[in-house]
Parts: sequence; structure tokens; C-alpha cells
Amino acid sequence: MAENFHRVGAVSNSHVGREFEAIAERILRDAGIAVSPNFPVDVGVAMAKKPHKFDLGADSPPVLVECKSHRWTSGGNVPSAKITVWNEAMYYFSCAPSSYRKIFFVLRDERAKTGETLVRYYRRTYGHLIPEDVEIWEYDASKDEAAKVNELHSRERNDT
Repeated sequence: MAENFHRVGAVSNSHVGREFEAIAERILRDAGIAVSPNFPVDVGVAMAKKPHKFDLGADSPPVLVECKSHRWTSGGNVPSAKITVWNEAMYYFSCAPSSYRKIFFVLRDERAKTGETLVRYYRRTYGHLIPEDVEIWEYDASKDEAAKVNELHSRERNDT
């Protein structure tokens, strides 16, 4: 029996991702940041570089965006496999040219039993993997707005 891991009400996870990227593109455009989808940039840790397509990006001004619309599991547990994808995004940001502004655009999702958002959990437990130059923007679907949520980034990094 095949398992269905699609978000409830969604045609597919790729549709959810594309819709969220379109929201991010609109929110960023409204904030004066013009970006295009599937933006390729050469990344690497040494001399060897390979192209990686960021969800959104632009050359002028240089900006790279990764979008994640993940949620807590239906039982309120940590979505471990999805957190691994967040770690991968941080790795790509760390391997990208330093001349680019880097934005991690995520969906605001609160854990029912504690009220902790998924991004706050991530910063608390994986803050040591977040490059200093990455801006984290949290999108609140109920308000159709995003806010930069890095203000506690440095403190949380030191508390772990």
C-alpha cells in the first residue's frame, strides 16, 4: 500500500513548494527585492565550483533565496527529514559567493503544545549551522506578511 505524504488538500508537494515560492517572490518584490525562480549560481568550498539552482535569486542586486514551507508533524513532532533539508540549504548558502545577500524564507508554523515556531526551534537547535550572513524571513500565512526573525540569532547561537 503506497503512503501519501502530501500536505492535506495539496495536489503534490512540488505544487506546495511552487506556490510558496510564488508567495515569497511577491512578498520580496513588495519589499523592493526583485528575484526570479530557479536562479543558478556556482557554489563550492574550494576552487572547484558547480552550479546550484536556488529557489529564487537575482544578479542585480545579488540575492539568493531558499524557500521552505514545512510544518510540524501532525502529532506535533519535529519533522526530522525536513530539518535535514534546512541544513542542506544552510550548506548551500555557506558555499555561495559572499557577494550575494542570502535569504531563508520559511513558513511560520507553531507547535500546538508549546507555541514554539518551527524556525525558532531550528535556530535554537541548529543555530550553529546558520551562516552569519543569512537572513531568516518567516511568512505568516494568516496575515499574508513576512518578518525578518534574526534578531535573536546571535544570542541563540551562543546559548547552545
